[in-house]
Amino acid sequence: MAKAEKTNVMRLLDSKKIPYTIHYYGDTDAVSGTDVAAVLGESPEKVFKTLVTVGRSKQHYVFIIPVEKELDLKKAASAAGEKNIEMIRSKELLPLTGYIHGGCSPVGMKKQFPTFMDISAQKLDTVCVSAGKIGYQVELAPDQLSGMVPVSFCDLT
Repeated sequence: MAKAEKTNVMRLLDSKKIPYTIHYYGDTDAVSGTDVAAVLGESPEKVFKTLVTVGRSKQHYVFIIPVEKELDLKKAASAAGEKNIEMIRSKELLPLTGYIHGGCSPVGMKKQFPTFMDISAQKLDTVCVSAGKIGYQVELAPDQLSGMVPVSFCDLT
Protein backbone atom coordinates (compact mmCIF):
# COMPACT_ATOMS: atom_id res chain seq x y z
CA MET A 1 0.00 0.00 0.00
CA ALA A 2 1.21 3.49 -0.76
CA LYS A 3 1.23 6.26 1.80
CA ALA A 4 -1.58 5.56 4.28
CA GLU A 5 -3.31 8.90 4.44
CA LYS A 6 -5.92 9.31 7.19
CA THR A 7 -9.29 10.46 5.90
CA ASN A 8 -12.02 12.04 8.01
CA VAL A 9 -13.90 8.73 7.85
CA MET A 10 -10.91 6.94 9.40
CA ARG A 11 -10.58 9.61 12.09
CA LEU A 12 -14.29 9.26 12.96
CA LEU A 13 -13.98 5.46 13.16
CA ASP A 14 -10.87 5.84 15.33
CA SER A 15 -12.71 8.25 17.66
CA LYS A 16 -15.44 5.62 18.22
CA LYS A 17 -12.81 2.86 18.54
CA ILE A 18 -14.40 0.96 15.65
CA PRO A 19 -11.95 -1.52 14.08
CA TYR A 20 -11.41 -1.29 10.33
CA THR A 21 -8.89 -2.13 7.63
CA ILE A 22 -7.67 0.46 5.12
CA HIS A 23 -7.54 -0.46 1.43
CA TYR A 24 -5.69 1.86 -0.93
CA TYR A 25 -6.16 1.71 -4.70
CA GLY A 26 -5.21 5.27 -5.68
CA ASP A 27 -2.21 4.14 -7.70
CA THR A 28 -4.43 2.10 -10.05
CA ASP A 29 -6.78 3.11 -12.84
CA ALA A 30 -9.81 1.57 -11.09
CA VAL A 31 -12.84 3.79 -11.62
CA SER A 32 -15.98 1.67 -11.32
CA GLY A 33 -16.93 -0.18 -8.17
CA THR A 34 -16.36 -3.53 -9.85
CA ASP A 35 -12.87 -2.33 -10.92
CA VAL A 36 -12.17 -1.36 -7.30
CA ALA A 37 -13.34 -4.77 -6.07
CA ALA A 38 -11.04 -6.50 -8.58
CA VAL A 39 -8.03 -4.36 -7.60
CA LEU A 40 -8.70 -5.07 -3.91
CA GLY A 41 -9.02 -8.79 -4.64
CA GLU A 42 -12.51 -8.75 -3.13
CA SER A 43 -15.80 -10.12 -4.38
CA PRO A 44 -18.07 -7.37 -5.81
CA GLU A 45 -20.71 -8.59 -3.32
CA LYS A 46 -18.46 -7.38 -0.48
CA VAL A 47 -17.65 -3.90 -1.87
CA PHE A 48 -20.50 -1.43 -1.41
CA LYS A 49 -21.29 1.91 -3.02
CA THR A 50 -23.05 4.82 -1.33
CA LEU A 51 -25.91 6.44 -3.25
CA VAL A 52 -27.73 9.63 -2.27
CA THR A 53 -31.33 10.17 -3.30
CA VAL A 54 -34.18 12.57 -2.76
CA GLY A 55 -37.81 11.66 -2.17
CA ARG A 56 -40.96 13.41 -3.32
CA SER A 57 -41.06 15.00 0.18
CA LYS A 58 -37.66 16.63 -0.60
CA GLN A 59 -36.07 14.52 2.19
CA HIS A 60 -32.69 13.00 1.28
CA TYR A 61 -31.85 9.33 1.82
CA VAL A 62 -28.64 7.30 1.63
CA PHE A 63 -28.55 3.78 0.21
CA ILE A 64 -25.56 1.42 0.51
CA ILE A 65 -25.59 -1.43 -2.00
CA PRO A 66 -23.11 -3.88 -3.56
CA VAL A 67 -21.14 -2.23 -6.39
CA GLU A 68 -22.31 -4.64 -9.08
CA LYS A 69 -25.99 -4.12 -8.27
CA GLU A 70 -28.44 -1.36 -9.18
CA LEU A 71 -30.65 0.38 -6.67
CA ASP A 72 -34.30 -0.61 -7.20
CA LEU A 73 -35.97 2.80 -6.84
CA LYS A 74 -39.35 1.23 -6.00
CA LYS A 75 -37.83 -0.82 -3.16
CA ALA A 76 -35.86 2.23 -2.02
CA ALA A 77 -38.99 4.40 -1.94
CA SER A 78 -40.85 1.71 -0.03
CA ALA A 79 -38.02 1.40 2.52
CA ALA A 80 -38.01 5.18 3.01
CA GLY A 81 -41.81 5.47 3.16
CA GLU A 82 -41.89 7.67 0.05
CA LYS A 83 -44.11 7.50 -3.03
CA ASN A 84 -41.02 7.78 -5.22
CA ILE A 85 -37.30 8.46 -4.98
CA GLU A 86 -34.75 9.65 -7.49
CA MET A 87 -30.98 9.96 -7.54
CA ILE A 88 -29.64 13.44 -6.79
CA ARG A 89 -27.65 15.19 -9.51
CA SER A 90 -23.89 14.76 -9.28
CA LYS A 91 -23.36 18.51 -8.79
CA GLU A 92 -25.57 18.41 -5.66
CA LEU A 93 -23.47 15.72 -3.95
CA LEU A 94 -20.55 17.82 -2.64
CA PRO A 95 -22.58 20.69 -1.14
CA LEU A 96 -25.06 18.22 0.40
CA THR A 97 -22.70 15.57 1.80
CA GLY A 98 -19.19 17.02 1.72
CA TYR A 99 -18.11 14.20 -0.60
CA ILE A 100 -17.42 14.01 -4.32
CA HIS A 101 -18.73 11.40 -6.76
CA GLY A 102 -16.59 8.27 -6.37
CA GLY A 103 -15.56 9.16 -2.82
CA CYS A 104 -18.92 9.30 -1.04
CA SER A 105 -18.95 7.49 2.29
CA PRO A 106 -21.95 6.79 4.53
CA VAL A 107 -19.73 7.88 7.45
CA GLY A 108 -19.10 11.56 8.15
CA MET A 109 -21.58 13.28 5.87
CA LYS A 110 -22.27 16.95 6.63
CA LYS A 111 -25.72 15.93 7.86
CA GLN A 112 -27.06 12.56 8.97
CA PHE A 113 -29.67 11.31 6.50
CA PRO A 114 -31.88 8.23 6.89
CA THR A 115 -29.58 5.43 5.73
CA PHE A 116 -30.46 2.01 4.34
CA MET A 117 -28.12 -0.88 3.54
CA ASP A 118 -28.86 -3.87 1.36
CA ILE A 119 -29.72 -6.97 3.42
CA SER A 120 -26.97 -8.92 1.64
CA ALA A 121 -24.49 -7.15 3.95
CA GLN A 122 -25.88 -9.02 6.96
CA LYS A 123 -24.56 -12.30 5.52
CA LEU A 124 -20.99 -10.95 5.39
CA ASP A 125 -18.37 -10.72 8.13
CA THR A 126 -17.05 -7.47 6.67
CA VAL A 127 -17.91 -5.00 3.91
CA CYS A 128 -15.87 -2.34 2.14
CA VAL A 129 -17.20 1.22 1.79
CA SER A 130 -15.58 4.42 0.63
CA ALA A 131 -13.25 6.03 3.15
CA GLY A 132 -14.42 9.44 1.92
CA LYS A 133 -11.74 9.96 -0.69
CA ILE A 134 -11.18 8.42 -4.11
CA GLY A 135 -8.51 5.74 -3.80
CA TYR A 136 -9.41 4.69 -0.25
CA GLN A 137 -11.82 2.11 1.13
CA VAL A 138 -12.40 0.98 4.70
CA GLU A 139 -13.38 -2.59 5.51
CA LEU A 140 -15.43 -3.17 8.62
CA ALA A 141 -18.19 -5.37 9.99
CA PRO A 142 -21.72 -4.31 8.90
CA ASP A 143 -22.85 -4.12 12.54
CA GLN A 144 -19.87 -1.84 13.30
CA LEU A 145 -20.95 0.42 10.43
CA SER A 146 -24.51 0.47 11.74
CA GLY A 147 -23.07 1.43 15.13
CA MET A 148 -21.47 4.46 13.51
CA VAL A 149 -24.36 5.44 11.23
CA PRO A 150 -27.92 4.36 12.08
CA VAL A 151 -28.65 1.90 9.27
CA SER A 152 -31.82 0.00 8.36
CA PHE A 153 -31.18 -3.26 6.49
CA CYS A 154 -33.60 -3.78 3.58
CA ASP A 155 -33.89 -5.53 0.22
CA LEU A 156 -32.79 -2.70 -2.09
CA THR A 157 -31.66 -4.34 -5.34
